[in-house]
Amino acid sequence: MSPSAQTRVNAVPEAGAGTFTGRRAGLLLASLFLVSVFAQIDRILPFILAESIKAELSLSDTQLGLVTGIAFAVCYALLSLPLARVADRGSPRRLLVACTLLWSAMTALGGLATGFLVLAMTRLGVAIGEAGAVPAAHALIARRIRTERRGTAIGIFALGIPLGAMAGFGIGGAVNDAFGWRVAMLGAGALGGLVGLIPLVAVGSTPVRGAGSARAPAYLSASMRLLACPAFRWLFAGAVMTGLAAAPFYAFAAPYLIRTHGFSATEAGMAFGLLQGLTGIVGTLLGGRSFDRAARAGTGYLRLPAALFLLASATMLGALMVPTGWVAVTLMAPAMFAFAFVVPNAFGSAHLVARSGNEAMASSLVLMGTSLIGPAFGPLIVGIVSDWATRAGLPNGLGIGLLIVPMANVGAALTCLQADRRISRRAPLPAQRPPDAGSQ
Repeated sequence: MSPSAQTRVNAVPEAGAGTFTGRRAGLLLASLFLVSVFAQIDRILPFILAESIKAELSLSDTQLGLVTGIAFAVCYALLSLPLARVADRGSPRRLLVACTLLWSAMTALGGLATGFLVLAMTRLGVAIGEAGAVPAAHALIARRIRTERRGTAIGIFALGIPLGAMAGFGIGGAVNDAFGWRVAMLGAGALGGLVGLIPLVAVGSTPVRGAGSARAPAYLSASMRLLACPAFRWLFAGAVMTGLAAAPFYAFAAPYLIRTHGFSATEAGMAFGLLQGLTGIVGTLLGGRSFDRAARAGTGYLRLPAALFLLASATMLGALMVPTGWVAVTLMAPAMFAFAFVVPNAFGSAHLVARSGNEAMASSLVLMGTSLIGPAFGPLIVGIVSDWATRAGLPNGLGIGLLIVPMANVGAALTCLQADRRISRRAPLPAQRPPDAGSQ
């Protein structure tokens, strides 16, 4: 099947089905938004609960890094592409519901963990479930939302990330202090399971793809073709550096505030969660507008994200050195803003390099860059350095481990500048298929 024919097959709903409008579209987007919120809550909940989990289960910082890093990231990154193929070839609604129920059940089972191994296995289960959420949700949006509304629809789905982080940190910390970390995980899992059933009602029946609609060679050739382009290789390197900065930051920032500055879990969760929610919403929206302006100008796609990463590096370094907790929290805000601001710029630049016919693969590769190396090894490195510094009698061992964050921010800035230079001057990458008639 040719790429253009494959695209037409993927875009055509089953008989009797079509795009949603009005309240039906609103219900669909509301259900996907709630799924996105709870995906983020279940993903980051162990970060704010880390100190309580560590104390009760007698874990080291290295083990915390394994649980919050490699145990989650490897499964999440490596399974996202196969599950995307399942969504393309079958029912994304069923995949989304199944994945949501799986990660919710694993989150709840994590609240019953009695040791490191059981906790790590439940995080693997959460990762397996969440790996299918984004591709399934994007497939539903592509099938049920009109083309001219899909950008807004994807933006609404993505807003679940900062709002879920805010709820996870804020509410999770408060529940931890009031009832314990086990109640927080059990409650989040139970509520997530209920939310996971909403798409069954909101979406209705969805089209089923033919068995040949997503062939492995097409994915492989597209990925190799993209990675052969210097501009995309620098974009991928920037995604890796961003993940290496963001993953340990979110995994250990709250424990750092609790351990170094004496915050309670409620205080750390409210302060960190509120800032993450606000900076995430504003950063995502402003980042999208920034990329739109750069696209109209034809240059400067990643210069502003690079500048923000340099600013975040300086302020994060200050946050690890100041003696006052609330000043440290404030100095962490530019890093949160930079991590959110770069998202639409990175995906928009990747689509620009890929051209028509390769956008989905470009998104998958960028997600793999941010979700595999950094989340797998960043928290682990912080944990190892923190344990080593503590055994050596050095003060603020966790702060020493977190120095990887400002260093990776500098790396993200440099790779963004290199990618921007090549995107602005490169020859267009030839498209594998012409745009569909009437598409934007």
